[in-house]
Order: sequence, then structure tokens, then C-alpha cells
Amino acid sequence: MTSNNALQEYRNDFSSLKNHGKSFYWASFFLPASNRLGASQLYSICRYFDDLADESDKNLSEEIKSQLQKITSDKSHEVNIFFQRYGISLSILEDLTNGLIKDQTSVRLNTEAELIEYSYEVAGTVGLMMMPIIDVRDSKAKKHAIDLGIAMQLTNIARDIYEDSIINRIYLPKDWIGEVDTLSLKDIKNTQIQNKVSDALKRIIKLSNIYYENGFSGLRYIPIRTRLAIYIAAQVYKGIGEKIKSNGFLYDNKRVYLNRFEKLLITLKSIPKFFFINHIYKKYSAIRGTFKNENL
Repeated sequence: MTSNNALQEYRNDFSSLKNHGKSFYWASFFLPASNRLGASQLYSICRYFDDLADESDKNLSEEIKSQLQKITSDKSHEVNIFFQRYGISLSILEDLTNGLIKDQTSVRLNTEAELIEYSYEVAGTVGLMMMPIIDVRDSKAKKHAIDLGIAMQLTNIARDIYEDSIINRIYLPKDWIGEVDTLSLKDIKNTQIQNKVSDALKRIIKLSNIYYENGFSGLRYIPIRTRLAIYIAAQVYKGIGEKIKSNGFLYDNKRVYLNRFEKLLITLKSIPKFFFINHIYKKYSAIRGTFKNENL
């Protein structure tokens, strides 16, 4: 969407997943058609709000709040109907928009706890909303779904440090990198900043791996027919972090991504492990507090 389109009312766009969510689109082929349809619409909804938050130079906090209010107050709204159909609480969508509103001004997180809270808002919420779409009914799965979303968002942050810094968003906490206010091309060449960011990259990838493990340990709650798609999507995302690691945690202006061959390789390697995930991933590490809407 362009910034002008983002200001329009929501319209379901099933092409959104294909055009913008490359890793998820890849994994969606392992979902049954009915589940894939629901996942595509959820992605379209999240993408709508994401575009609303990102694709304008203006602060659109009030517009985001206004669109959310329209959805929650109108039971005939397409998004409201979607949430009713799957029994998803609109409070979780509100949590997501709270995170997007934080992006409307310059972002400078202070602590790891703030980083995890933000990651829950913009991605852990998506994990929660996906549960009924992929037929997960056991409430024990909620913490795992959140943590898998957090893991993916931490990977996003590690991948997009330079691009985010251009629009005045630095998600690496001050506790990690100190009072670093810009991460421009000039800063990349600064050895001291390069070392700080490289160390932070090691830290965020290590942290993401703990959250991935937490997510994987909850795959047992996902029905077999939808489980493989989630596992592959997460493994592909995790592969971005592995590629950052193989690059020596080097910070530069080149975005790390996986090409089609790399995704295929990860997929092929994941399938044999898939049959043993309940034996491989057993432990849940309690490394965060409980979020307000986690147990709705």
C-alpha cells in the first residue's frame, strides 16, 4: 500500500501475504486451504495497520486509534466479523496497535524488558491471534505462541537495524549499546559503534533462540495438519538469524535475507526434524512476565 491507500478503510487483500510476507507465504503452502485462507486474512489485517503506521511521514496515532475504534464498535465491520468467526478477542488487536503507535515517534528503547514488551505487541499478539486459525484449542499453547512471535520479531529487529535507524527507530536497548543515537553509514565505519552493535547482534540472536525454543516446545499443541507450516515458517525466520551469525554479526547497510534456495534447504532439513519435535523441544524457559491479554 502507498501512504494514501493506507488512509483508506480496510479491505481484505489476499495478495498481501504473497507480496509482503515472503517467508510466511512460503510456509503457507503446507497449510490446508481453509487454514491458509484465514491466515492470509489475518496477515492482511495486520499489514493494513502496519502500513497505516509506517507509510507516512506524519504521526498517525489518532488515525490508528480511530480505525481500531471503528472496527471494535461495528459488529458488521469485516475485521470484526473475522474476529467473531474465530473467537479472537479484539483486545489482542488493540495490543498490536499499541506497539504500532509507539513507532509513530522516534523509538529509543532503554531496557531488554521494553524490547520484549514491544516485540509482544507487534508480533507476539499475531501468534495469539493465529491459534484459532490453525485450530489450536489448548490454552497451554498461548505462552508458546507469544514467544514464537517474539522470536520472529527479534529476528526482524536484528535484520533491519540500519533501515530502522534511517526512520529514527533504534530497538537495541540502551542497556546494550549505550547512548548511541544514530546508526548511519558514517556510524557503520566507526569501530566503537560497530563493535557495540555487533555485540548487540550476538545478544539479540542468542535471546531470539531462547524464544524460538520456547515456541517450538509448544508445537505439540498444534494439530498435525497445521503444525508443519508453523514449524517451517519459524525455521526459515530463524535461518535469517543464523545467516547473521555466519556473517560474523557484522553490522552494515545490507539487509540479510534468504534466497529461494536457502529457504528450500531449510525446509528440507526441517522436515525430518519435524517428526521428532516433541522429543527435541521439551523445555520452556520462563524468561518474561505475563502480558495483560495473554490468557484471554
